[in-house]
Amino acid sequence: MTLTRSDVASKIADGTDLTQAQAADALKAFEKVVTEAVAAGEAVKLTGFLQVDTGERAARTGRNPQTGETLEIPATTVVKLSAGATLKAAAKGA
Repeated sequence: MTLTRSDVASKIADGTDLTQAQAADALKAFEKVVTEAVAAGEAVKLTGFLQVDTGERAARTGRNPQTGETLEIPATTVVKLSAGATLKAAAKGA
């Protein structure tokens, strides 16, 4: 099962004194904060839960699987997500 944005907002509203609209606004605000931080090259740490950071992927040589032709893949900045201890334990069923 996959939770959508509205599902998450609904669960936040159920667990707090917020309305579903307020929870949706809070979720949008959280997304904006994380997006702006990543765009600025900053890390976001929610200790025990999640860490969002950026990293550099070096340029490399790749191969087109259809033609076998080699090509240069340029260096790029990527988003790295790391699960914290609480999230890892939940995934293991603990």
